[in-house]
Amino acid sequence: MRAAVVTTFGGPEAVEIVDVEVPEPGAGQVRIKVAAGAVNPVDLAVRAGFFGGAGKVIGLGWDVAGTVDAVGVAAAWQVGDEVVALVPGVADPLGAHAEYVVVPTDAVAKGPATVDAVHAGTLPLNGLTAVQALGLLDLTPGSSLLVTGAAGAVGGFAVQLAAHRGIAVTGHARAGDEELVRSLGATGFTAEGVAPGSVDAVLDAAVLGEPALEWVRDGGAYVGVMPGRHPESVRGVRTDSVSVRADGAGLAELAGLVDEGVLSLRVAETYGLAEAAKAHARLAEGGVRGRLVLVP
Repeated sequence: MRAAVVTTFGGPEAVEIVDVEVPEPGAGQVRIKVAAGAVNPVDLAVRAGFFGGAGKVIGLGWDVAGTVDAVGVAAAWQVGDEVVALVPGVADPLGAHAEYVVVPTDAVAKGPATVDAVHAGTLPLNGLTAVQALGLLDLTPGSSLLVTGAAGAVGGFAVQLAAHRGIAVTGHARAGDEELVRSLGATGFTAEGVAPGSVDAVLDAAVLGEPALEWVRDGGAYVGVMPGRHPESVRGVRTDSVSVRADGAGLAELAGLVDEGVLSLRVAETYGLAEAAKAHARLAEGGVRGRLVLVP
């Protein structure tokens, strides 16, 4: 089968399409025939060597939508099930940007019934990041939340999820994105920022860091989306960052919210697997609204 990998770090040209053996599922695992999977900023970071691994073959891709193709012992899924899953981390030599991928059974969820695989392939990484970040913030209905990067993938999901929970959301994004951000459920919008100490919490999907922390009231909460790279606590503000983890049950809830119309899945462009380097280059240019999706 074909898979997108890097063997040396660098720009988009470092992405290679290689032929490898089709992986076999072990106990508690399933093999998914990949139909689609988004290209995310984390893939660019992996390609550039941010997570290390020099001298190794590193697979790319965290998002997968497809069909269960084979199951191991006690896998809890059946061949033919249409599913989505998060392929966690960069520990294995193959990622989700491949024709087949093997994942633990508890990382898998039934795909949303109301969208195609291309759209479903945008849900796992960014949806789980958003919901797990909100879990760290632990806000109650009526609380005020500012989401930076509100027009992006994680930020957009966070706006929708928080608004659905009765949280008053202000979206922070470029001025031209106001209509989009408000359509996601934000009741407030800013392109510049808000008054210091004026919101209960910030979910910093744009990785602004300390400037965003200043907008949180004393004793509030701040959560970033880059593991371990959150500002130190000041004024009693609780600070943390999300390290996304595979969670099939949580992903199933997100898929249900897609089917209920609470979450919208946005696709900007699709590329063939052989065009993975081109997709990396396009994402690096910035300004993408919606996800770039690879279709093997």
